[in-house]
Amino acid sequence: MKLNYKRTLLVGLAFLSICTFWQAYDGIIPLILENTFHVGETATGQIMAIDNMLALFMLPLFGSLSDKAHSPLGKRTPFIIFGTAVSVVSMMFLPYFDNTENLLGFAVCLGITLLAMATYRSPAVSLMPDVTPKKLRSKGNAVINLMGAVGGVISLALISLLVPKEGKPNYFPIFLIIAGIMVGAVVILVLTVRENKLVKEMEETGGYESTEAELNEEHSKGKKMPKEVLKSLIFMLLCVAFFFIGYNAVTTFFSLYMTNYLHVQGGSFANYLLVATVCSILSYIPSGMIATKFGRKKAIMVGLGVMAFCFLVMSFFRSAGLFLIPFFAIIGFGYACVIVNTFPIIWEMSQGSDIGKYTGYYYTASMAAQILTPMIAGFFIEKADNYGILFPYAVIAEIIAFLMLLQVKHGDSKPAQVKDKLEALDVGGDD
Repeated sequence: MKLNYKRTLLVGLAFLSICTFWQAYDGIIPLILENTFHVGETATGQIMAIDNMLALFMLPLFGSLSDKAHSPLGKRTPFIIFGTAVSVVSMMFLPYFDNTENLLGFAVCLGITLLAMATYRSPAVSLMPDVTPKKLRSKGNAVINLMGAVGGVISLALISLLVPKEGKPNYFPIFLIIAGIMVGAVVILVLTVRENKLVKEMEETGGYESTEAELNEEHSKGKKMPKEVLKSLIFMLLCVAFFFIGYNAVTTFFSLYMTNYLHVQGGSFANYLLVATVCSILSYIPSGMIATKFGRKKAIMVGLGVMAFCFLVMSFFRSAGLFLIPFFAIIGFGYACVIVNTFPIIWEMSQGSDIGKYTGYYYTASMAAQILTPMIAGFFIEKADNYGILFPYAVIAEIIAFLMLLQVKHGDSKPAQVKDKLEALDVGGDD
């Protein structure tokens, strides 16, 4: 059984469009809030947490709604089309209200954009497991994350090239290009991926067979999840939450950290994130190889461990330069190890009919973390009047995530030998 790479890449276009926007959002919005509207760090953290507050409720809701939806275009595709259309229209007003210094208009359009983005993230992510056999979902998730990383690289490159080192920047060209990418990606997806046809093929070939569910027949029949599996699910979600508590604190305040603490000018800060993102792309196959040889859980342990180490080292730097590059490269590798393997562990505990719900669980954990961490980290930074506490804060969170992962006993893959490097991405295995 082999993954259909062409189809998975096309399905991943939805995630590419999402990540293209979110990378620009994380990099640009904090700068607008501070430089145009003169918002403090605590308030900036609170504003940057709004999207996660919305997502905490909306991602599980729309994941579940898409599970139950039926249309000529499928369950997930209508949500993707609607969410993209509204997001693109509303986001184009953000640079306009930044240039005119209209805080009310900016806030309203930002709110509409965040609402629209939240309506289709769970459906977009759920589309891949809908059309991919369960044993190939780690492999498929690696491809999806590659697509998302490409979107992030595009946004970071635009920021690096188009944000000037001096004077007030005009972000309109960046948002215009991103809007074009989002629209183009979803148009190609709709024209090439026939969701209903692919789902029917999956049902006919038995691709929804749940290896984790086979451990307990009652669960496979739709009854309560066994207590030991539920315990693993809870600890896995806690691991995801603390991972994002550390990682999202860094990404939320990174542009401000680099400009205010390490004195990097203009959009140059994006170059460091660009290194991390490119290295994460290059690391998906190695992270899959680690999971194949040692299991998903150990691959995540490696990722959390190296990220905690790099965050710790970053705590001691007081200036920017080429010496930072290796650490951001390692951070990219660690991120790949975590992201490629956490989703499949959670999906492994689901049934074919409730993938959207379990995708929503993942996002509930990650978004709850991302609600809290911008506000908490922003509060500490503002009270200490020192951005230097950002990376120690992230270290503590990653260590706690590692401890939570130690309690996870289900959803892992059985180490197996593979024939070539591409097959190493297939870490589905048998339990």
